[in-house]
Amino acid sequence: MPELPEVEIVARSLDAQVRGRVISAIEKLDWERMVETPDLSTLYDLLPGRQIQSAGRRAKWALITLDAGWTLAIHLRMSGNLVVQAADVEPDVYTHLVLALDDGRRIFFHDQRKFGRVRLLDPAGLQALDQSLGPEPLGSAFTPEVLSLRLAGRRTKIKPLLLDQAVIAGLGNIYANEALWIAGIHPLRPAASLSNHDSERLHAAIRATLTQAIIHEGSTLRNYRNGYGQRGSHQEHFFVYDRAGRACTRCGTLIERIVTAQRSTFFCPACQPETSGEQTEPVEDEHAASSEQLQARTRGS
Repeated sequence: MPELPEVEIVARSLDAQVRGRVISAIEKLDWERMVETPDLSTLYDLLPGRQIQSAGRRAKWALITLDAGWTLAIHLRMSGNLVVQAADVEPDVYTHLVLALDDGRRIFFHDQRKFGRVRLLDPAGLQALDQSLGPEPLGSAFTPEVLSLRLAGRRTKIKPLLLDQAVIAGLGNIYANEALWIAGIHPLRPAASLSNHDSERLHAAIRATLTQAIIHEGSTLRNYRNGYGQRGSHQEHFFVYDRAGRACTRCGTLIERIVTAQRSTFFCPACQPETSGEQTEPVEDEHAASSEQLQARTRGS
């Protein structure tokens, strides 16, 4: 957390506010370990004076495209957020990076747990990042056939496999739980046990849950805010995530919680049987078709 929907909303809200602006200075950088590349002296030399051409996203990375071929890639990890602030707003102790803009405003990278990471990438570095990641689940290249191929022969349980960014880019714990419930697939089923029909349902469920979360401006559980400092509301629409002991909205069975690969996993034991066979049909999503509209804003792979 944040996951694909949250980073997508952050990127959109940043783009609307800072496109065309110039980074005039690195005003604050008090957690040097957040910078993975280049070294700090090079960062201080290269970043000031760069014009922001756009803000976008790849997987869970926010990408601020700069002039001269540079890209500032920021991973929010567990507790990070990027917010544009007025000149008179002072950063608190959890704001570890402040980029001053030529109009007096500033970009704050607030990260309470200090897990966030920053990279200033040249074109080769950006390409390497892109190639390390799986397909974008809302992109046109992500089809049911592609998903089937990526799951084929994998003995890994489906839930942790969905979290592997080299398999599918951008999915995290929240939306993997939600997608599996929508598709009626138990989180502990081996990926190789999924039939083509299972993969089709899962593909549709992944796209539906991500699309819905973007429509609701992401999920705010603790720290997440968009580039204006506003909360998301998708946490009000969860089907299973963080709902252990509550009734399944589809069948009334109590939602269960287990731990898989050190992550909390939520599922309905009735709607998501552990053995393969007849599965619950996915929930119809009235907004699923709108995922096509997001493709223009989402980089395919």
